[in-house]
Amino acid sequence: MAIITISRGTFSGGADLAKCVADRLGYACIAREVLVEAAEDYGADEGRLHKALVERPGLLERLTSDRAHYIALVQAALCKLVKNDNVVYHGHAGHLLLRGVPHVLRVRVIANPELRVRSAMYREGLTRTQAIEHVARMDKARAKWTRFLYHVDWQAPSLYDLVVNVDVSGVSSACRIVCAAAGVDEFRTTRESQRVMDDLALSTEVKARIVADESITSPGVDVAASDGLVSVSGTVGLPEEVVRIGEIARNTPGVREVTSTVRAETHWALAQGRYIR
Repeated sequence: MAIITISRGTFSGGADLAKCVADRLGYACIAREVLVEAAEDYGADEGRLHKALVERPGLLERLTSDRAHYIALVQAALCKLVKNDNVVYHGHAGHLLLRGVPHVLRVRVIANPELRVRSAMYREGLTRTQAIEHVARMDKARAKWTRFLYHVDWQAPSLYDLVVNVDVSGVSSACRIVCAAAGVDEFRTTRESQRVMDDLALSTEVKARIVADESITSPGVDVAASDGLVSVSGTVGLPEEVVRIGEIARNTPGVREVTSTVRAETHWALAQGRYIR
């Protein structure tokens, strides 16, 4: 059993590959479902979540943590959907949102630019010039938001376990390659790797609940978990928010004990005003 993430450029055939792999292995295939789950579970706006994932950050977003907060909701929803394995995820940044989980097979799909342009023309009804501009614009946006959020180059081969070129192999052969890779011992779920996944799921759930709570003006709170023991650190604007964060963490299912080093910086709240999500 494994979790497979598929990263691709716009119109590179990643969605078709994900479906093929899921069908062949009998896995669930998810993408947009993560946004729906996040919106339902944490009361977020699905449109804003999608915008946070696909649009490059503007100047204002570089100066606030709005986008990072939305990503926290998406990461928690993704962890919840994949924690029991047998899933292919072909949404945005799955290989980064699940970073550190040993039984995640991180796949990168590449395709010839001409193939991508023709696909954009066919699927979106664009002229050739429009398709070229659209593909370039989407790739540029994806590169910018991954640098902004994760400080990495999304095209770097070191981020992936397997890179497949659908120009060379075609989707069908690429599908067989990915399925074979998913079966090797390195990507099989073990007791230890499942513990890592469970810890990530719990920490992201606590973080998402903190982010979703409108009474908290936090400019940055970090959460870590280990076998039900949760530690929370960071700063908030007001002392009562420190108390509220502790309550949220303790009341999250699966949490056995909470250690908090969160501190209030009242001068931040007075200078900045209430943080608006």
